[in-house]
Amino acid sequence: MNQLDQLKTMTDVVADTGDISAIQQFSPMDATTNPSLILSAMALPQFAGLIEEVKSAVPADLSSQDQKSWATRALAIGIGAKILEMIPGRVSTEVDARWSFNRQATVDEARRLIDGYARQGIGPDRILIKIASTWEGIQAAAELEASGIQCNLTLLFGRGQAMACADAGVFLISPFVGRILDWHQAKTGERYVGMSDPGVQSVHWIYNYYKANRYQTVVMGASFRNKGEIEALAGCDRLTISPGLLAELEADSSPLARQLDATTASAPPAEVLTENSFRWMLNEDAMATEKLAEGIRKFAADQETLESRLTL
Repeated sequence: MNQLDQLKTMTDVVADTGDISAIQQFSPMDATTNPSLILSAMALPQFAGLIEEVKSAVPADLSSQDQKSWATRALAIGIGAKILEMIPGRVSTEVDARWSFNRQATVDEARRLIDGYARQGIGPDRILIKIASTWEGIQAAAELEASGIQCNLTLLFGRGQAMACADAGVFLISPFVGRILDWHQAKTGERYVGMSDPGVQSVHWIYNYYKANRYQTVVMGASFRNKGEIEALAGCDRLTISPGLLAELEADSSPLARQLDATTASAPPAEVLTENSFRWMLNEDAMATEKLAEGIRKFAADQETLESRLTL
């Protein structure tokens, strides 16, 4: 078997793309989207009709900002619905990053997304709501999970974020492996490979902490920079992988060994974080603090670009 097929025997593979043709080619279980990927998807011919449909359907009686929000939400749901036709599992759809520090607004937008999918005949069992791993986002996710809406906590870089997500009972987290690597390489000038990669080390710690302490939250490594990071995380619950790296795995027939195994996981006892201890842990982790803020800013900027393209 090629490495992609080998990986699928030990890890659920998720496509990190809005490209329908790539999803059809690699047959992932799930797919993830975010404002950046939706922005890229707008250039694809298969979505031209959907984009025009959304533009023409924007309610005229809404305020300017509400029209923008309506249009971007409708596009995200439309793309998500098309992706769901191609996969057996779920699609992740992201809450506007500008609500990252507003618990109630995050909950309200998540419910609007679920309602929008329901109007297309798609139930919540096929959707994961993506929320930034701020304290407010994690608390919003806890409320949503309690009401049956499952969440994917994204922009996760630090141990405190992972610990709080597990305490909140979120369905899934997405540690950003490549962005952690980016930060450390920029700071040190060193080249990290395999298990020396700080992003890989972070996911190993989280995975072992969750499994040793019997948390049910799914660990899904994300944001990879090279195939070696994926190889070093074989056996993780899930990995969300870009089409380019999926193609590299498919083209390589060398053996792929399991690196993570729940049956041998070992970690310190679980610690329940208060808001104060969460914020202090985040403050003390410069990488997590900087990359979380940077990620929110980037997704917010892409959201604004989406709004301008859909409502001009």
